[in-house]
Amino acid sequence: MRPSPSRLTRRRWLGTAAASLGLPHLVAQAAEAAPYPGRSVKLIVPFAPGGATDAVARILSQPLSRGLGQAVVIDNRPGANGAIGTEAVARAQPDGHTLLLNTAGAQTLSPLLQKTGYRPLASFAPISLICHVGLMLVVHPAVPARTLPELREWMRQRHRPVSFSAGSSMIELIGEQLRRSLQAPDMVIASYKGTGPQLQAVVSGEVDMTVDPFTGLQLLKAGKLRAIGLCGTRRAPSLPELPTLQEAGLGDMDFSSWCGLLAPAGTPAGIVRRLHGEVLRALAQAEVREALRRVDYDPVGSSPEQLARTIEEDTARWTRLIQASPLQTQDRP
Repeated sequence: MRPSPSRLTRRRWLGTAAASLGLPHLVAQAAEAAPYPGRSVKLIVPFAPGGATDAVARILSQPLSRGLGQAVVIDNRPGANGAIGTEAVARAQPDGHTLLLNTAGAQTLSPLLQKTGYRPLASFAPISLICHVGLMLVVHPAVPARTLPELREWMRQRHRPVSFSAGSSMIELIGEQLRRSLQAPDMVIASYKGTGPQLQAVVSGEVDMTVDPFTGLQLLKAGKLRAIGLCGTRRAPSLPELPTLQEAGLGDMDFSSWCGLLAPAGTPAGIVRRLHGEVLRALAQAEVREALRRVDYDPVGSSPEQLARTIEEDTARWTRLIQASPLQTQDRP
């Protein structure tokens, strides 16, 4: 007696369901057994070209490509404060062929402010911290202020609200902190898709100021921007005369960022070790370190465990800051 079509359908469905339950394990096993990398590696940057993370990706991609023996292709996926590109990596096959170069903001802050399809640590396999990134407050040259006290006075005398551009959730939170610190409740914070577009908004005069991760050094030298102060606790080697905002009187503006390399959760340990080793070899090269230092980024090259601790610590810090700010978690469009 031949089975009925409905029985065949059920058998096929049960067989497919059983196979799908074991699929992640089989994918990980296959990735561990196959030579790595077997094809080009996609390096997703969750911001627009021209920003800090994109600059680090372009410095790192060539030495990584040489070490891996395969092309490392940069894929910019901006939007939703870095959440779109970050989520794409969280959902990618964990075989080491899709990686994420991310910042503190998109990795640890965006999931606290938006409903995202990833968690800061559980959705990823950390590989290494690449570098620490400084931040500075910059203004359009038409702003007649050169120091923090002059900026305060100019803001007080304005007949319209001052505008601030933010290309990431981290810059937005810093903007909120700056608004409170400067006692400027009417300061407008405008959103952009990345730190590159946020900086161009200041250069064009569309907004008055922003906090820049040192992507605008050449624009400073060309007179298209003016720096007011640094957000960290130390001065920058490239701008030794520029004071920190803390030195100028804003004691609650200690902010910096980082770039880190991650893979999707479930990536085999052997592949993570291979990638970690290639990152360390890349960062040991004098030309790579010099390229990072030219934009005042401090090369690091950490263990995966250290990056994981950094993600945990930042998540806890942002949670405390959000609780003290007017920012609220929102549904992502």
